[in-house]
Amino acid sequence: MALLGFLTFAPTPPHAEAAVEIAPHRAIYKMSLASARSSSSVADVRGRMMFEWADVCDGWTIEQRFQLRFFYSEGEQVDMNTNYATWESKDGHNYRFNVRKLVNGELDEELRGDAEVKGDGSEGVARYLRPETMEIKLPGGTLFPTSHTIEVLRRARAGDKLFGRTVFDGSDTEGATEINAALGLKTDMAPDQPIDSDLVHGPVWPVRLAFFPLQSDAAAPEYEMSLRLHENGVAQSMVIDYGDFSVTAVLEKIEAIPRPRC
Repeated sequence: MALLGFLTFAPTPPHAEAAVEIAPHRAIYKMSLASARSSSSVADVRGRMMFEWADVCDGWTIEQRFQLRFFYSEGEQVDMNTNYATWESKDGHNYRFNVRKLVNGELDEELRGDAEVKGDGSEGVARYLRPETMEIKLPGGTLFPTSHTIEVLRRARAGDKLFGRTVFDGSDTEGATEINAALGLKTDMAPDQPIDSDLVHGPVWPVRLAFFPLQSDAAAPEYEMSLRLHENGVAQSMVIDYGDFSVTAVLEKIEAIPRPRC
């Protein structure tokens, strides 16, 4: 959260925790099948993901594009393209989202809308314009994606091991999701891949995220994600585990996005 009003000129207390500094960047990841159980119908996965995180003065924008081809054991191939664009205010209270999902070149799903949460912890609301006009209540304390990532990094730097929070990203019509994070020990190891960029040097935390739909009583998560996260918000690599198969994403290219003059 940004410091507001009366805190602007407050003296910094001794040993105060430094703010998390997100590095605006554009990254390309190569995606492939990491593993599959014998019962899985998925035989292979290939594709790319583009992830862009930009500072736009009044907020943060995220643009994420997936281009994936799934190969099934029966011989079928399915192409999935997903474009995901969002804006989030820097105080974490307001959010806009636009999602388009194509399967084999045909529109499969489109979501668009906005959401807001209250700083006092009371209920928020998500308002959809597509696929149809509707409103969904968000539990008190819900975070949006950038605020959640910043909080994960803050907790990791503080040495916390476990952290759970409700998060809304607009990627479906089910509302918010409970995300439980397991935070590992910091390492200063160099990246596994030879990428010449200051964006992928420095401390890295292993993080495992488990995603639980709020409307479900299931003990097992819907899916899990393991990633190596730099203190500037850059993900060095990630593995998405869907249960019967998992997909890995390895950083291939990254570049900094200049900050605007606000």
